[in-house]
Amino acid sequence: MKFENDLGKPWKYEEGDFTVVRSSVWSPPGCHPVGCGVKLYVDKEGRIDHVEGDENDPITKGRLCPRCLALKDYIYNPSRVTYPMKRARDKRGDADAWERCSWDEATDLVVSEWRRLTEKYGKETFAVFVGTGRDGMLQQDYILSVFSTPNLACGLSGFACYQPRMMAANMTIGALYPEIDYAGGLEGGYDDPSYTPPKTIVIWGKMPLASNGDGMFGHAVIDLMKRGAKIISVDPRVNWLATRSEVQLRVRPGTDAAMAMAWANIIISEDLYDHDFVENWCYGFDEFSERVKTMTPERAAQICEVDVEDIYKAVRLYATSKPASIAIGLALDQNPNGMQACQCIMACMALTGNLDVPGGNIVADMSEPEDLVAGTKDQQAADNNEQRSFVTAGWYSMSEELRNKCVGMADYPFFCTQVTISHADSMLHALETDEPYPIRMGWIQSTNMFVASASAETKRWQAAMERSMEFCFGTDCFITPTIQALCDVFLPLSTVAEHDSVNRTHYGAASIVTGVGNKAIEPLGEAKSDLEITALFAEKIGEGAKSVYEGPIDYLEKNRLEGRHTFAEVRELVKYKRKVFYWKYELGKLRPDGQKGFLTPTGRVELWSSQYQMAGLDPLPHYEEPALSPTAHPEIAEKYPFVLTTGARTFAFFHSEERQVPRLRELNPNPLIEVSPADAERCGVSDGQWVEIYNEYGSAKFKAKVTPTVRSGTVMAQHGWWFPEQDGSAPNLFGAGLSGVDNLVPVGHNNPMGLCAPYKCTHCAIRPLQENHDVDMNDVWSKFGKLV
Repeated sequence: MKFENDLGKPWKYEEGDFTVVRSSVWSPPGCHPVGCGVKLYVDKEGRIDHVEGDENDPITKGRLCPRCLALKDYIYNPSRVTYPMKRARDKRGDADAWERCSWDEATDLVVSEWRRLTEKYGKETFAVFVGTGRDGMLQQDYILSVFSTPNLACGLSGFACYQPRMMAANMTIGALYPEIDYAGGLEGGYDDPSYTPPKTIVIWGKMPLASNGDGMFGHAVIDLMKRGAKIISVDPRVNWLATRSEVQLRVRPGTDAAMAMAWANIIISEDLYDHDFVENWCYGFDEFSERVKTMTPERAAQICEVDVEDIYKAVRLYATSKPASIAIGLALDQNPNGMQACQCIMACMALTGNLDVPGGNIVADMSEPEDLVAGTKDQQAADNNEQRSFVTAGWYSMSEELRNKCVGMADYPFFCTQVTISHADSMLHALETDEPYPIRMGWIQSTNMFVASASAETKRWQAAMERSMEFCFGTDCFITPTIQALCDVFLPLSTVAEHDSVNRTHYGAASIVTGVGNKAIEPLGEAKSDLEITALFAEKIGEGAKSVYEGPIDYLEKNRLEGRHTFAEVRELVKYKRKVFYWKYELGKLRPDGQKGFLTPTGRVELWSSQYQMAGLDPLPHYEEPALSPTAHPEIAEKYPFVLTTGARTFAFFHSEERQVPRLRELNPNPLIEVSPADAERCGVSDGQWVEIYNEYGSAKFKAKVTPTVRSGTVMAQHGWWFPEQDGSAPNLFGAGLSGVDNLVPVGHNNPMGLCAPYKCTHCAIRPLQENHDVDMNDVWSKFGKLV
């Protein structure tokens, strides 16, 4: 392949007194999964002076989020820890007990404890706790290769972030999450001759401007609006995009499946579907039609509490727009009925002929070609590259016997084998009971699970982990509440500006671009990257672990670049497009056997899912009222009358990160809960007053924001809150318990596959408080404003 960088600037160049390094940043700190294009201005002393958006980046084109703009304040933050630390186990929770040590001492201690505990309990006793993940998460496979544990563990109940959507897509279309086509993978971008902008975009349970969720650059929606696209918003909350939409459906949280079934009903009953696509590429149309007839628009309007005429208007606009696309968000993952909603929404994409067409929804390419080319259907057929596949080393390097010990395998075998991770609720049970076996060692690898919507019933998790862990270590840039409470060793992590990395949108699923995080400065202190730390453990452990990869760059080339290119080659590009094909189902590019069709048992989009049936589940979409709904359960409504939803991202923070960056904290100093004016009056709550929300699982305190943007009967609480300016020692732990909304979200409410959870459709009551917990920003600035 010939690499051509025609974007105007090399990856490193001189500008005045600065060396400018172009980079595609992922994390840490959290700013992904788009991979913002940045220019890092490095002074003569080798320090970052400031950060600007990279106008040469083919996706972000100079636009930049606040988190990247404040990167310097994160890197040189005075509370950042850049040397290995240790403390005695009986000093856990004591912020003053940490002692600096060498990397050799710290890693020798970790390896020694790993040998001791795995010899006693087996390798499965070691669990690696992860979250959204750094550098695209795929380094976690490297970790499994080194430590040979089947227990990669995400505390998020039901893995209710992205995975349910991907599983629903796999069960329906045989491919991973279909993203809206914003020309991100086309050489000519919006002006590429093969591209047609969507006439209508449905934003369903997603606010991409703040989140850039899953690899979709949120501001691309604005670009497309400028090119004529109309917006339909399906969201309980009014946001910037919703105020500019043609139709806004403010559904009751947790009722999306009813709405999606009504959409399919209208599309079929009004003959708005693509007969050719349905006849040739869909399976189970008749059965699907009969099922969605049971959800009339009128019934859906009553369930979702919206105007039925708005439903008709939205569906007709979407179905008659050619092309049109739907962006599905986190809200569907965080609803136990969400996979059925996703199944039906993806059916709507297929019914209208908007799957894998220019301006529709892109389907993942099995061959993942990297050439910067896109053309017509005939041109693409002539350029159908050789199929490639890549099998992850970590999970499959273990014996079947060891993989079968993955916590949760007994109850959720499909989940564990498909996601290759332990089941969260099952892991909590194991930590509490030692069943099916003890978990005695942990690595807090990329999560702050006691505060960051990375668990449910957080206090249970904390108590269980404190009870069970004989040894625990953590890697991060800061001492977080989770690390403070649990860890015996702390290993300092380098930031995205201090090491080389590679990132791919959508975590490698349906990628449209690959970005390179170029190292701009030397790490502060003795900080190392996740890959360097894992490679160091591979060296210490031996036993064949070292032979998997020969260090970080080898990992990037074999795993992230799939053995196709050297890191030196792609570094020059900073970000390169990965050649988007359209109509791949006609080209044999969706199946490893090269045959036409979709990668499903029938080779078609399965409106009636044979894979759901094989798993013992209903093969057709259906609606289930949220189990914790105050609307449908009078006994709940009497005590807890409000629907509680959480998990929405803000512009200032990435989940629990950046609370110690004053410039970002100024944007959002206090934890907020949004309450409608009618509900605030009903509860005696004033704007700016502190309140307590509570239910049978727990309670949390927030500052009320009274606003009509949240629907009556629903409250929206921010997540990820802790207060780095407060005392870090237990029991305070930087104030982690004050505003922990996850304490109100219960475990044990997943769907039969073990996926999804009610983060966006549980219940609560509200009581006003006389106490005031307002943050003094002068205190935040005095502690963190003077950079080191």
